Amino acid sequence: MSRPDESLVRIEGPWTHRSVHAGGTRFHIVEAGKGPLVLLLHGFPQFWWSWRNQLVSLPAAGYRAVAVDLRGYGASDKPPRGYDLPTLAGDAAGLIRALGETGAIVVGHDWGGLLAWTMSVLDPKAVLRLVPVAAPHPLRLRSALFGDPLGQLRASSYALGFQLPFLPERRLTANEGAMVGRLLDQWSGPSWPEEEVAKTYRDVFRIPTVSHCAVEYHRWFARSQLRPDGLRYARRMRSEIAAPTLQLHGALDRHVLPRTAQGSGRYVAAPYRWRLIEGTGHFPHEERPEEFDAELIGWLSDPEPDR
Repeated sequence: MSRPDESLVRIEGPWTHRSVHAGGTRFHIVEAGKGPLVLLLHGFPQFWWSWRNQLVSLPAAGYRAVAVDLRGYGASDKPPRGYDLPTLAGDAAGLIRALGETGAIVVGHDWGGLLAWTMSVLDPKAVLRLVPVAAPHPLRLRSALFGDPLGQLRASSYALGFQLPFLPERRLTANEGAMVGRLLDQWSGPSWPEEEVAKTYRDVFRIPTVSHCAVEYHRWFARSQLRPDGLRYARRMRSEIAAPTLQLHGALDRHVLPRTAQGSGRYVAAPYRWRLIEGTGHFPHEERPEEFDAELIGWLSDPEPDR
């Protein structure tokens, strides 16, 4: 059976597809609406389409919504290196500037959330407001992996297998991406994903080299913990975050446990709000988009968000 190609990601809707170059890398973006820029960063094992609901609701609320395929995903470039969080954060900050803005509201889910946290420290002027979704502060995640072996470490055990060469990529794409479908099902709450949604993610993940690039994110995070680059990153991430922050998390998330994400506010010096979305797992923006959008847009419309 032939492998899918990048044309699969150009799903039609009330939005526009185009390519934008930032820092020498070409990114596929999808945009809709006019107003303040909201940059939407997806997680694993997905692509820009995870934000399809917000690409409708945010423009209706007066925002310019831009969803991007991260480095290595979808129709964006897939270079052989650069899958560390500082480089990925630089990608997103450069993309904001390439879109004609000096700063944006940054909404990131899962890996997109980790790099959004990173942006807010390494390039703070680029992040006007920060919305991590199912994504603890990287130092909270690091401490939970070391300090909660029966909790977060067990929940992240799949990533241990990603440290092997070659085999993880083959497992992720075997049987028409069946493992991708299993991960979506295991990490979500009840009644999600629908069959067609899961099939879309399985198919797009089988685009050549996507699986390898996606696994490289996990490899860097695990292997850097005791390496000089990872230790330098951890030291830099101790800096206080100056962007008002809304942290959203699914109450039933079995992949990133709510207790792992709680406590991230200690790194935020600005107004900070924590919200659990009941009845949802790791993908609240897709599982219950109406409730997610109400929290997000309500907070964005508040000129002085409370703690």
